[in-house]
Amino acid sequence: MGRGDLERLSKEELIELVLRLQRPQKTSRTSSKPPSTDRKERRDQAKPGGAKPGHDGHSRAMSPDVDRLIDHQPDHCPCCRIRLSTDLPTETVSEHDTIELPAIKPWIERHRRLAVRCPACGTRVVAPVPEAAKETPFGPRIHAMATYLKTFQALSYERLQSAFADLFGLTLSQGGLMNLLRRAQRTFAGERDKAVAALRQAKVIASDETGVRIEGSSAYHWVFRCSQAVVHRASPTRGAVVVRTMMDGHRPEVWCSDRYSAQQGHAAAHQTCLAHLSRDVAYADEVSADVLPSRLKLWLHRAFALAEGIATLAASTLARKRRALERSLDAILAAPTSCDLARALQSKVRRARDQLLTFAHWPGLVEATNNACERA
Repeated sequence: MGRGDLERLSKEELIELVLRLQRPQKTSRTSSKPPSTDRKERRDQAKPGGAKPGHDGHSRAMSPDVDRLIDHQPDHCPCCRIRLSTDLPTETVSEHDTIELPAIKPWIERHRRLAVRCPACGTRVVAPVPEAAKETPFGPRIHAMATYLKTFQALSYERLQSAFADLFGLTLSQGGLMNLLRRAQRTFAGERDKAVAALRQAKVIASDETGVRIEGSSAYHWVFRCSQAVVHRASPTRGAVVVRTMMDGHRPEVWCSDRYSAQQGHAAAHQTCLAHLSRDVAYADEVSADVLPSRLKLWLHRAFALAEGIATLAASTLARKRRALERSLDAILAAPTSCDLARALQSKVRRARDQLLTFAHWPGLVEATNNACERA
């Protein structure tokens, strides 16, 4: 916006613009931003590190498995200088471990096909092709190590290639590593199919998606979770087609997710993640002078308290508390407000009105938040 645009604004519009600019930035507490994006406090205001006064110290426990035991015995007496025999009775004063990794290098087994000349008829006979020559030269431990480093430690192909060279002295091309990981997928096919089958029979499913980089391109990591299984799916799209493909026609009774449009309409009922809503409410409560965000914040506290103690409540008590929350929410949504943030919050809550207390209709089976799916 240039100077000319600013000069054409009315006084009220200028005031609104200044107020918007004065709003604090969103943090992980007031939005879905990760904690790593928060500004760190000044170092001189931070608490000192290290153990606190009176804290009991801890040391490494002695290893129960010892590969070599070395005894250190005195060889002479410091008082009379007499030489001490090695067969004298001893007692253990202290024990100390030294720990080291053994040198690791590839173990190579070479298979040679040999040919011989038959002494009876002179025919040249060649040994059959061994099984080792029909498949990859890399054994199951190499496949397992590559899968672990790539999947759990999130190494790129370039870093994975360097890790094998530096740690194990094994030279592998990036194309070879890619083929190796593809072969390793067969090992997980059976359990993957069991997890997908369990998901497609579940009554309650939670889902979440987040952006990732795959092979240098932007993509999305989808997570589908039920009580029996967690299924991960990488996809180049964030569209609802990923959900439809994964469900393969199965329609659960309850779906739990955030308010993203691609997550909507996949079940008979929906539970909106109250943790996502709570962050939006916390931000509005922080920057707005209107009382409405504070009322919503208190309402969410009551909803979270209900979700936490829902397993201990009788059905009649649960129904009474749910009705009280519904009446309170109706009053909040009907309250007039002049704050744009409060109005936007009202609109967001109103659109999700029938998805906020689904967990109270499914006690013990549906959670009020989607945090478990996000952690998965």
